[in-house]
Amino acid sequence: MKGFPPKKNLNEPYKILAFTLFALFLVLFSVSVMLRFWIVNNAINSSPSVPRSDLAYPVLKSSYLPQISANGAIIMDAKTKSVLYSKNPKLRFSSASTTKIMTAIVALDYFKTNDILTVKEATREGSILGVYNGEQFTLENLLYALLLPSANDAALTIAQNYPDGINSFVEEMNEKAGLFLLKNTHFGDPAGLLDKENYTTPFDLARLASFALDYPELAKIVSTQYKTITDVSGSSVYTLENLNKLLGTDGVNGVKTGYTEEAGQVLVTSKKEDGNTIIIVVMGSDDRFFDTQKLLSLISGNLTYLSIHP
Repeated sequence: MKGFPPKKNLNEPYKILAFTLFALFLVLFSVSVMLRFWIVNNAINSSPSVPRSDLAYPVLKSSYLPQISANGAIIMDAKTKSVLYSKNPKLRFSSASTTKIMTAIVALDYFKTNDILTVKEATREGSILGVYNGEQFTLENLLYALLLPSANDAALTIAQNYPDGINSFVEEMNEKAGLFLLKNTHFGDPAGLLDKENYTTPFDLARLASFALDYPELAKIVSTQYKTITDVSGSSVYTLENLNKLLGTDGVNGVKTGYTEEAGQVLVTSKKEDGNTIIIVVMGSDDRFFDTQKLLSLISGNLTYLSIHP
């Protein structure tokens, strides 16, 4: 007697589907957790010098769009690199004399502040200190000349004393830009004179400034309003004044001005707000100080902080 064929389990395909979906859910959940961990620990705070736990991220209590003439601008928290406001943050502009921020970093990474550097070929182009060939200065005094009155001859003197000269110095500037993840930045000379070859974005320039302020020597220099320096012999005396008109007002303690006809007015500003350093950048501006004052007003007393504990 023939038996009946085995009865099919109609629920089997659904069980397989359910198991597959559950496995897929576990995979996606694991990826999500790992991605979130990576973002907190790397993407948001990519500065190698900043601890990656217990960070407080600033946010605006109330937000509005300030009317500024600058074609590009950004407000960034120096520690976390979080952005509070931006206008064309990834658009490239000529960096002009803000190039000298990187010049100062490369100089301090190689020389000591009391190293003696010799003027090898003085320049008379643009803003200058007025040095002459053979004159000698400490690096520290050259940095004051570089960052306060934005002396091009100070920038070139520093680069001339670097091993293999100016070209090698500029190569190091660009290598450092890669290390700092300044993906839209390039340098063509240490003074910022070559508009076509010196370019950056508001985002990159704010990041660069935040790294510069990690150097105590630079933080001190860019916060200085007036300084008198001499050459090594003491026979040449130079009185310096910082070009940043906002320095010392509303908590402003740096960083650097810049200007060429092509770049327009550029200004990198740092200020203390609630004990934290905030970086403001305006590029391609018609009035860099007025634009920056508007952005300062946006953050003044208008920040709250969110803590993230990875």
